[in-house]
Amino acid sequence: MIDVLGTAPDVVAEAVENQCEHERLNKQIGRLSSREKWVLEMRFGMPDGSRKTQRDIAKMLGISRSYVSRIDKRET
Repeated sequence: MIDVLGTAPDVVAEAVENQCEHERLNKQIGRLSSREKWVLEMRFGMPDGSRKTQRDIAKMLGISRSYVSRIDKRET
């Protein structure tokens, strides 16, 4: 049971790692165009937890699904 619960040092290390990843992610997101940001937010369900398909996003933006796919692959 103790192996499952994790120790205080494990919890602290995980929190630090998560914070570092969050900072790196924000730095990378800052380099994207507003359209690229929006596409990724929709793909990962960031606004409301509802992930959108490439086809859904393409319809919303009036662009091809293949263009959404290129953004998705290039930025993830």
